[in-house]
Amino acid sequence: MPHRPLTLHAHRGAVAADVLTRGIDELLAEHGGDVPLEFSAEVLAAAEEAAARTPSEERTDRTEVPFVTLDPESSTDLDQAMHLERTGDGFRVLYAIADVPWFVDLGGPIDLEARRRGATLYLPDRRIPLHPQVLSEGAASLLPDQTTPAFVWVLDLDERGEIVSIDLERAVIRSVQKLAYDAVQAEIDEGRAQPMMTLLQEIGQLRTALEAERGGASLDVPEQEVHAEDGRVDLRWRHPHPIEGANAQISLMTGMAAAQLMIEHGSGILRTMPPAEPQAVERFRRQTEALGTPWPREMAYGGFLRSLDWREGVHLALLNQATSLFRGAAYAAFTRKEELPEDTAQSAIAAPYAHTTAPLRRLVDRFVLLVCHAHARGETPSPELLAAIGQIPAAMQETSARAGNLERATYELVETAALAAWEGETFEATVIERREARQSADGSGAPTRVEVQLTDPPVTAWVPMDAEPGTTVRVRLESVDPAKRRAVFVGADGPAQ
Repeated sequence: MPHRPLTLHAHRGAVAADVLTRGIDELLAEHGGDVPLEFSAEVLAAAEEAAARTPSEERTDRTEVPFVTLDPESSTDLDQAMHLERTGDGFRVLYAIADVPWFVDLGGPIDLEARRRGATLYLPDRRIPLHPQVLSEGAASLLPDQTTPAFVWVLDLDERGEIVSIDLERAVIRSVQKLAYDAVQAEIDEGRAQPMMTLLQEIGQLRTALEAERGGASLDVPEQEVHAEDGRVDLRWRHPHPIEGANAQISLMTGMAAAQLMIEHGSGILRTMPPAEPQAVERFRRQTEALGTPWPREMAYGGFLRSLDWREGVHLALLNQATSLFRGAAYAAFTRKEELPEDTAQSAIAAPYAHTTAPLRRLVDRFVLLVCHAHARGETPSPELLAAIGQIPAAMQETSARAGNLERATYELVETAALAAWEGETFEATVIERREARQSADGSGAPTRVEVQLTDPPVTAWVPMDAEPGTTVRVRLESVDPAKRRAVFVGADGPAQ
């Protein structure tokens, strides 16, 4: 389904931006001190001082390399820049990552504040950054035409896209262009892609093929987005562009290289995910059979998921059900090989993996970069760094849980406010899950209900009715209460209005 174009006029389902802002202000007040909103004077002063630092002369000078960044058009906190080239039958990937550790002293005020935050928090109308903006959108960001300190991963690949050598250096770089996904994809579709974007597509395809060989998997489903235009916001579906998938493969490859370095040298922080429980796998197999799209026993689940098209109702239901196979993601810190987890793989990627490419927006990446750089130089990470990495998994878990609760509440706010314009109307929807009625000993319980996904407006909802996953049903929006962030759908007969 093509995503709808931006509109300059308010239409039904749009919510005034100031109404949304007030609602999110109230949500932030409800969460009290759970989410830090402002930086202290001490942190801001430390950031201003750090922003004025001059990179040391010991760094590799990569300013003559024409790096480019590729992000959403509005992004200003630019973590990654790339330069891709052919080398005989293979490729060389120079992947520059913002050198946040250069600006953030271990144990200093910016570091301690970042541990409280965990990650940049993206809400529909605002961004609550991990670091002060003078760093995250200024001195540390890989902005074009700015000489910036960076870690540069030097990854040599063979003709199949396999990594054959890994190096990591501290350098200074100078990005020459800030590219945006929408514009790059349009150029590709029109047959006028920039040479480096053509190479990115080629490497991305090779890495995707290797992922399939490993048995890796991903869920190809559209994203719900909040769009703002001319003082109003609304909800839309958006499906990522193919070039975004290729770009993601470069990041995944780098995370796998980081994990390899840390495992070989015996210290670091891995991003882990256990294999799906056998009962969850068998349950999903039964669902595929019940919906008439059986999962062949000889096919890896990653390959099966890649065969599904979210535009088809049955496939959409299966993709939603497959989320049960992607659970238990965590971070595992280790300071010697004996502390390595028994299974080092991230099961969805089907390989060991680490977060290392977004240090402006995620706490853990800064520590992974420092550890990997020490390993690449043949050095032992400092005792202070090794002591710190043991604290990071707990910090990431705690902060991500808080942030997740707030993000869900804000999307509920946008959904219900947008749905108010459709109250009383009937829609076609796809059933993506069914739950049997539950009855407790005291006579209370819940009726049989189904989760449905609407196309326009782009929301999901639980409805007290019975239908099989993958089928199309009609539901009516019975009532909406934006103040309570609650919308009630019921089953409906007859055609959608």
